[in-house]
This record gives sequence, structure tokens and C-alpha cells, in this order.
Amino acid sequence: MKANIIDGKKISGEIREEIKEKVSDLIKNKGIVPGLTVILVGDDPASQIYVRNKARACKEVGMKSNIIRYDSSISQEKLLNAINELNEDENVHGILVQLPIPEHIDAQLVIDAIDPRKDVDGFHPVNVGKLSIGDDTLEPCTAKGVITLIERAGVEIEGKNAVIIGRSNIVGKPTALMLLHKNATVTICHSRTKDLKGIAKDADILVAAIGSPEFIDGSYIKEGAIVIDVGTSRVNNKLYGDVMFDEAVQKASWITPVPGGVGPMTITMLLENTLKCAESHE
Repeated sequence: MKANIIDGKKISGEIREEIKEKVSDLIKNKGIVPGLTVILVGDDPASQIYVRNKARACKEVGMKSNIIRYDSSISQEKLLNAINELNEDENVHGILVQLPIPEHIDAQLVIDAIDPRKDVDGFHPVNVGKLSIGDDTLEPCTAKGVITLIERAGVEIEGKNAVIIGRSNIVGKPTALMLLHKNATVTICHSRTKDLKGIAKDADILVAAIGSPEFIDGSYIKEGAIVIDVGTSRVNNKLYGDVMFDEAVQKASWITPVPGGVGPMTITMLLENTLKCAESHE
């Protein structure tokens, strides 16, 4: 058996076309142009690339984007005041503070300061709580991308045994909750898990999100499993996932590559969340 490839780049492109149509309809019918404002603190090179890509993606689908840049020396109070002004601005539908931010600023306070209705990252405690109890909410983008890829591949989630390797608030936990709401039986594994390989090998759906290059080899994978590789690690200027692709592809039924799998979906889900914020604009 050789796995079918879940082409995140292709699926992402299809979804962006759908978003573009919805944005056009929203502008035509309600005169609302969805607007995303990104706050960038400091000059981290990776963050600058991410922010530039987000702005380009907004333009592609007809959304407004605004990047507000601050020096890394900005005070916490000034940053929180800036967020509050954006909360009050009715032309701003989505707010995102690009992480990481300087250590002298409390990242959780910054996340908490964003109006939950404009929290396109899905990190605010209100949105996390809603996700936990199964209410409609703004979902974290990468986790949302994982679920979308599985569904767009035509895979039935209900009744499947799903294993998440990684328990981060950004990917592992929200992905587990979203799979649970889709009626999968979910196990979360982490660095203290005993018999990780044995648990992983029982998974119908295996999501690797630990940030350790090629940690998951073929011996972790059940024949016919769906393997979603969220990891991205750069080694000697080459990008690696958490899964040893060449081995996994021989055992899985469906698999995401790195790059070109989950990665393209994250910004696309950010666009979806921004559209959702604009559609619910009062």
C-alpha cells in the first residue's frame, strides 16, 4: 500500500476561492469589507515573513489588511491600549498579535485583551471555553486546518480512534477537542506518555504535533491510518515534519507532506475566521 497524498496547497487554494466569493457577496449585499489588523512587535525575521504572507492572502481574497508595527521596546501598557482601540474600531473585524512578543510583555495578558469576537487566532479564554463545551466559536487556525484536511480528503471521523502526539494550546489540545466533537475517540500523548509507540499504532487518525524532526517512523503507524503531520523543523536549511514521510507513506492510507500539507491551511483558516467575524458584525 502507498498512501494517498492530502495536498494542503491545492485544498487551501480551493477554499480561498470559496472565501473570495463570500467576501465579494458580503461587500455587495452589506457593504462590509472584512478587515484584519495584525500587530507586529519587534523585528523577528520569521514573524515578518508570516505577517507579510497574511497581508498578501487578505489581498488575494478581497479583504482589507493593516499591519501595525511597534518597536520591541514598547511598554505592555501601550500595547494593551492599542489593542483596546482596535476593539472599539468597527472597521476592524479581526485582530491578531503576531507571536512571539518580547519577554517583558505578558503574552497571556495580550491575548486576554483582544475582544473575543475579533480573536481570529482563537486563543482567547472565552473562545477556548466555547470550543471546550462545543459551542460555535472562532477555532485556532492550525487545528481547524487539520480537521478541514481530513474532511476534504473524504475521511469519516466519527467512530475513529484518533491519537494526537503533542498537547500544546495552539495545536494539540484544540485538535483533540475538535476531533472529539466529530465523535472520534481521542487520546492525547506527550513527553511523559508511556508506550507512546503502542498507543500511536492503534490510531486510525494520527496527528503529529511535537516539533521533533522525523520522530515518528513507520513503526508508529497502523496499516491504513490517516497521518497528519503538523511539525515543521528546519535542519540544515531543509524543512522536516515530525513524521518520517518515506516510511509512513508505505503504511498510511492518507498522509500530509511537509511542506505542502497543514502549513498552507493555517493562513487560509485565518481568512475563514476573519470572514466569520465580519459576517457576524453588528
